[in-house]
Parts: sequence; C-alpha cells; structure tokens
Amino acid sequence: MKIVILDALTFGETDLSQFKSLGDVEVFQTTSVEQTKERITDADVIVTNKVVITDSLMADATNLKLICIAATGMNNVDLDAAKTRGIEVKNVAGYSTDSVIQHTFSMLFYLVGHSRYYDEYVKDGSYSKSPVFTDISRPFFEIKNKKWGIIGLGSIGQGVAKLADAFGAEVCYYSTSGKNHSQPYKRLTLDELLAECDIVSVHAPLSDKTNNLLDYEQLLMCKDGAVILNLGRGGIINEDAIVKIIDEKNISFGLDVLAKEPMMQNHPLLSVKNKDNLYITPHIAWASDEARDTLIASIIRNIKNTF
Repeated sequence: MKIVILDALTFGETDLSQFKSLGDVEVFQTTSVEQTKERITDADVIVTNKVVITDSLMADATNLKLICIAATGMNNVDLDAAKTRGIEVKNVAGYSTDSVIQHTFSMLFYLVGHSRYYDEYVKDGSYSKSPVFTDISRPFFEIKNKKWGIIGLGSIGQGVAKLADAFGAEVCYYSTSGKNHSQPYKRLTLDELLAECDIVSVHAPLSDKTNNLLDYEQLLMCKDGAVILNLGRGGIINEDAIVKIIDEKNISFGLDVLAKEPMMQNHPLLSVKNKDNLYITPHIAWASDEARDTLIASIIRNIKNTF
C-alpha cells in the first residue's frame, strides 16, 4: 500500500513514523496545485490537510481507495466525485477541542490584560525608572460578573461556556443553526447578544448563514470596551468592517482565523491605528502538541479501519 502525505508541514514536528508500519510512505512538506496530480497518481491512500482534491485528480489516481483529511472540515475534497468513484473519504473530528478552548482564553487574557503593553513596559526599561512599585496605566477588568456571549454552542462553544461559568461570567449564546434549544444557558438573538455582552466568542463553522454574520452594522451594536474573539472560521466577521470600526470605537478583536490564509501581504488589518486592540494569531488554536498527536493517531486509525 502506498501512502502519500501531501502537506506534512502543517503537522510541525509531530511524529509521522507510525505511517511506515502501514505501507510505503512518501512525505511532502507542501504540495502546490501543479504538483498534486503527479504525486497522487499511484497512491492507494492520500493524506491532505488543505491540499484540494478534485474529480479530475481522482480520475487520474486509479489506485486511490482512501482520502484521509487531516482536519474536521471536508470542503477541500470533491465528496460527490469520491463517492461516485468508490473512494472513501474520512476526516477527523474532536481532536482539537481542548486546544481551541485554551487558545480562546489565551487570546482573551492577552487583550484584557494588555499583555503586550505591560511586557514591553518592563523590557524597555520603563518599569526600572518608575517612581512607584506598580503601573496601572492600562486598566483591565475581571471576567467575573461580565456577560459572555457565545456564537456557535457546539463542543468547543460548550467547553468555553463551562470555563467562562467557572470564572463567574454570565454565559449566553446565539444558535447559528437556529436549532439549539436544549442548553443550560440563555439563548439570545444575535442583536441582543452583541448589545449586551462584554465578551463575544465565535466558535461556529462557515456557512451561508454565518458568512459575514458580524458586519459593520452588527459591530456597531457592541458595547464600548467589548472583546470579540473569532476562533471559528475566517469570513464570519467581515475583516473590512473590523478595519473600519477598530479605529472608531473601543472594541478589541482577537482573530485566529482569517478569510484568506495565509494572511495576504499588506492586509488592511496590519495598518490599523489602534493596534493594541487587535491580536491576530496564525491559525494555531487547533495545534497544541496533544491535538496534533491525536490527529495523527486518528488518521492512522482511519487507515487501519479501511484496509
């Protein structure tokens, strides 16, 4: 059995040696659109995180029996074509839940606690010159008794809700599907949630219902001093709207996902004036050591269960 891993760079230093026990393994760190066809032509199994697999590529890969998606989302594979050609497609769900929950709070604490400012205040020598033992020029608030709104109350959203509740926050949520009614938290309309909440975190998938869900008009509804965190998908919050409002209103944004990744050069977000209210990480919320190990183990299991 020949196994081809198309974008191993997305796994970092995660150990991939387990694949060798299953067959002949070819590992590529990255694969361009032009390289994909040649690399999968005689593969029995391909492992892809973000490399797109189209019907025409499957047509030329006559040995292909299984496509393993190293992620939960399956939009990079033509699923209808795979089904027609008798090729199984298996993804991995739930491997990064704890990692994303943790990063949600990491982003919140960075913004709320003004970590960038205080870190630089000490390291640039300003603290050494202070006439007093402390510096509170950037006030911060406690999570306790604040209202935390969650958009998308799936497994990640529920995990965030439990920890927010443990911190003493009042948790509420907006159901992007409109079907989630059985939670212990108060369900609000989107407008209510945005107008009332001090913290808003997004943990929803991108769909027709969530694309540009938070546009300029919605962001205007947010409370002064609110913190908005997107750990769902880029495109749920309109980035042009963020660029405009962040210099007009006191709202902080934490973004782990963008509409186009990697971030395009000269992105307007890089030129906002109020940089202290913006924290962007390069789509890393999913990628703890433990999450990546679990991801690879799950892919191995998917292959074993197929053959």
